[in-house]
Amino acid sequence: MAQKQSILGRIGQLTRANINSLLDKAEDPEKMLDQLVRDYTNSIAEAEDAVAQTIGNVRLAEADYAEDVAAVKEWGAKALAASQKADQLRTSGQTADADKFDTLAKVALSKQIGFENEAKTAAPQIATQNATVEQLKTGLINMQGKLGELQSKRDELVARSKTADAQAKVQEAVSSINVLDPTSELSRFEEKVRRDEAQVAGHAELASSSLDSQFAELEGDSTAAEVEARLSELKGAGAPAAVEAPAAPSTPAAG
Repeated sequence: MAQKQSILGRIGQLTRANINSLLDKAEDPEKMLDQLVRDYTNSIAEAEDAVAQTIGNVRLAEADYAEDVAAVKEWGAKALAASQKADQLRTSGQTADADKFDTLAKVALSKQIGFENEAKTAAPQIATQNATVEQLKTGLINMQGKLGELQSKRDELVARSKTADAQAKVQEAVSSINVLDPTSELSRFEEKVRRDEAQVAGHAELASSSLDSQFAELEGDSTAAEVEARLSELKGAGAPAAVEAPAAPSTPAAG
């Protein structure tokens, strides 16, 4: 009986446990839930064994009770048969034989009373045991429901934790490739490309300016050479250079 009370006490303690309160106090809720699931699973297994044993004992007691009840009827029938036989013998004058059957009837009645007492003693015990079995069954159902709640809480917590981790990683990844961030790798690369492009444009502009100056210089050298040539010609001739007049147009002959 003490074992039954102990089992009922443990079942009651577990089923009254406030999971949310336990989670609020836990440093590592997921680890605590895993431990609670293991504790509940083990306790349910132990409770199921105890309940099965208790039910088995109750069924044995019920079987013994049924045998006692059957024995009460059987010995009552034997007592009645012996008493009737004694009455018949006494009516026919066979007093000694009648007394013998009356003695048998008394023995049968004594047996009947013994089995009745056993049945009377067993009946309330069986009723109590059956009530205990029902309590244990109800407790088991509650524990199994609590176990399901624990498992759901654990799965929910794990899923939320994984989602939070995934979101954190996404945010970290987004931050690391933020193109609006001037310190990001992409921005620095873009700035380098712009500088390279500007340098190429500068070289092109410089090359163009140099080419223009060279043509201008070449043109200047050509004019100076022409001036020098004409000066030498003037000096060599000793007089101003004659300028050839344009040829006169020819007059057609008279007919």
